Amino acid sequence: MAKVVFITGASSGIGAAVAQYLAGCGYKVYGTSRTPKAELINGVHMLALDVTKRETIQAAVAQIIQRESRIDVLVNNAGMGITGPIEETPDSAVQHVFDTNYFGPLEVIKAVLPQMRQQQNGLVINITSIAGYMGLPYRGIYSATKGALGITTEAYRMELKEFNVKMTTVAPGDFATNIAAGRFHAPLLENSPYKQNYGNTLALMDEHVDQGMDTKVMAKVIHKIITTKNPKVHYRVGFFMQKFSIVLKRILPDTWYEKLLLNHYNL
Repeated sequence: MAKVVFITGASSGIGAAVAQYLAGCGYKVYGTSRTPKAELINGVHMLALDVTKRETIQAAVAQIIQRESRIDVLVNNAGMGITGPIEETPDSAVQHVFDTNYFGPLEVIKAVLPQMRQQQNGLVINITSIAGYMGLPYRGIYSATKGALGITTEAYRMELKEFNVKMTTVAPGDFATNIAAGRFHAPLLENSPYKQNYGNTLALMDEHVDQGMDTKVMAKVIHKIITTKNPKVHYRVGFFMQKFSIVLKRILPDTWYEKLLLNHYNL
């Protein structure tokens, strides 16, 4: 019997690539977006879901269980980017990105866990980010949301062990997606003391996304994790230097690592 896979944020980017790849591998895939364009897209059954609205999460999960009587895999992919000097980023924008990248995924997990416990089997894959391993200039809030999800996953894994429900994270680096278009940018204020450095960093970030990896690489990694008996705690997917940056952070003195980041961003 084909496994039932539930993927949030499956209308574009990494989520769409993963959903369509898994559907092509024979999985029964349910993807979500806030406003689906069709009920079936490239083999993926689309449902309406907004991770910031609990009632839409519960409705989507109930619909899948009604149709399939099970949910084998959750890929918590829905998220958004945010950039800006922390001092100048509006509180409402900070709250919204935490609702989308952290509290929303936790609500989705809570919605699927009763079914997975009943099955005595399940896998939750939380999509974090390599940016979540470090505080990046002008991306500090984004780093914080992804870092929080990664740490929460570590704790959740141990709490779920007795139910045979597994959880892991996959942290992508830069991928060629439309995340830059959907990212919240704190405005470049004319009189801002951060204007020059923020502007330069913003241009560099967008350039990295444009030169990013093919999203199919992520899809293949997710597929491999689904077929792994005991997934690791964390997976990282990106160019060598992006993954190596996490190793460097672990072994270098903090101020040395900070200097590397400052040099990288020309700050």
